[in-house]
Amino acid sequence: MNLSPLLIATIVVAILVVLVAFWAIRTFNVLIRQRNQVRASWAQIDVQLKRRHDLVPNLVETVKGYAGHERATLDAVVAARAGAMAAGADSSVDRRAAAEGVLTQTLGRLFALAEAYPDLKANQNFLALQNELANTEDKIAYARQFYNTAVQALDNTAHSFPSLLVAGATGIRPPDYFQASGAEQAPVQVRF
Repeated sequence: MNLSPLLIATIVVAILVVLVAFWAIRTFNVLIRQRNQVRASWAQIDVQLKRRHDLVPNLVETVKGYAGHERATLDAVVAARAGAMAAGADSSVDRRAAAEGVLTQTLGRLFALAEAYPDLKANQNFLALQNELANTEDKIAYARQFYNTAVQALDNTAHSFPSLLVAGATGIRPPDYFQASGAEQAPVQVRF
């Protein structure tokens, strides 16, 4: 049985088309899995940020009982919490990170304020809230690290040839990294 050259060429082209289609589907599925991982890791950041937002009012009330005349600091913490909550899940990563950075700064001022009030520093409720907030900050840092790792994996895949062809055709783009705000990156100044 003699196969014509046209038939052989058609078979070869058909095999190549099928292989390219399988590769494109596989690459698309990898991109979707990585995008879903980014979304899931962002949801974990959201959970931890909400937890922090929930702790702040209790902390403010505890401090208010001991240092009620420090109104400016307490108001700044409440305003920063409101700003962070307003920057919610629908905001860009950069806007959210900036709002959370402001909250972190004001909480730092609140804890520095507590140093001037020995009774407050010894209050068990304050100590428990401070410890809980510190644990939550650690969880936020881990969640941010996990999110940034997921973004990096998607970024690497979406910008590597030939995967970038599928990413470009399907509109899959990696989101921004969740970076610390400028204030959070500044070195801590210790004064004696």
